[in-house]
Amino acid sequence: PPASAGGERVNVNTASLEELDTLPGIGPKTAQAIVDYRTANGPFASAEMLLEVKGIGESTLARIRELIVIE
Repeated sequence: PPASAGGERVNVNTASLEELDTLPGIGPKTAQAIVDYRTANGPFASAEMLLEVKGIGESTLARIRELIVIE
């Protein structure tokens, strides 16, 4: 499968801000929003749950879907 700029798929439930920032369409603000959501609500159970994070829409999710892993 394709990988992020870092060469590996990114686990959105454990990734650091820096790791999340390597994903296309995910900048520092959105990376922080992912971490904040994860802290407040617990781990993501599916990629679709990322749509609940401010700054992530259908097009961004489509771009990163193959680059992330949910574990």
